[in-house]
Amino acid sequence: MKKHIKKIVGIFLILIPVLIILISNIEGKASTKVNGIEDFPNSYKPYLELILKKHPNWHFTALYTNLDWNYVVSQENVFGKNLVPKNYKDTWKNKKPGEYDVEIDGGWVDSSKQAVEYCLDPRNFLNEVRIFQFEELSYNKNTNNLESIEKILYGTEFYKNRVSYLDSSGNRVNMTEKYSELILKGGTTSYVSSYHLASRIKQEVGPFLTHKSISGDVDGYKGLYNFYNIGATSSTDLMGAIKKGLQYAKDGNGASQSTKDKYLIPWNNKEKSITGGGIFIGSSYINIGQNTIYLQKFHVYDNKNEELFWHQYMTNILAPYSESKSIYNGYQKSGIIDTTINFVIPIYDNMPQIPTESPDINESDFTQDNKQVKVNASRKC
Repeated sequence: MKKHIKKIVGIFLILIPVLIILISNIEGKASTKVNGIEDFPNSYKPYLELILKKHPNWHFTALYTNLDWNYVVSQENVFGKNLVPKNYKDTWKNKKPGEYDVEIDGGWVDSSKQAVEYCLDPRNFLNEVRIFQFEELSYNKNTNNLESIEKILYGTEFYKNRVSYLDSSGNRVNMTEKYSELILKGGTTSYVSSYHLASRIKQEVGPFLTHKSISGDVDGYKGLYNFYNIGATSSTDLMGAIKKGLQYAKDGNGASQSTKDKYLIPWNNKEKSITGGGIFIGSSYINIGQNTIYLQKFHVYDNKNEELFWHQYMTNILAPYSESKSIYNGYQKSGIIDTTINFVIPIYDNMPQIPTESPDINESDFTQDNKQVKVNASRKC
């Protein structure tokens, strides 16, 4: 018996170094975050140093994903995962036979591999405007305020406007609060930057209160509101995506009662939609580590250590690109552009020395309201 025990102990002792090596390799694959320009790869540093000269209060965090670049590209270059408007040049579009110009959603088609590589590479967007797709989006009570929210909303019908909405019977309800007040309250409750919520609303529903996601007058969904288009997944049906979003506003697409309570569903008034949607975005994305626009578009990191690449807020591949400018403009107009802002910027293994060339960005391609966003609300977060 003792001999058997000694043999088992001996085998165990031999295996310990092997186990240590295996564990070390697993741990080496975990994502890591490091603060400061000095800890970025050399190909990132010149861009960041130039930005820091203009904005000395800005901070940069290097997110080492420890994911291979080619693997990430292969996971994102999947039919239907990243879309561009059909009227874009062919360099933006997937040209494979049977997939070229196939409308996955009304007016939207699959993007090219070059577009995926271009939009994935953070180095293409390290300037003072586009870097805002890497802004950390948590709520900060020391900086978030009504005046700045109003400046972000400037040029829209939300600006300095008191809230009113239609109930399920079609009656007009007038509130004393302004949209900026509801957005600030939503940020406080959800722990999401109220500036991000304001910018997200502009991105999702545009400048007009008549957008069907928030008009409250859609047949079959009267008195329901979805300010962030949550659940508005792709559909070829007329207003299909909007109706899917309003169905989510109605019942959470069949969610449990505890989930509906958490997100304040049904969103049968604008306050519940703004705050409940903020809670959804916070708990489903920002509060689990997908706390930048880039990480919400490209699911290359979260703090749940689960399967990557499926939990992606947007299908429009250029939503981070276009939304970053909207955020920058809002910050600049509000006079908060030089406050302390932190940016979390991903890094991949074996990245190309030279970033992928743009498929031919033309500013006029992005000036129209074509920043369609989709939310995967079908899987638990």
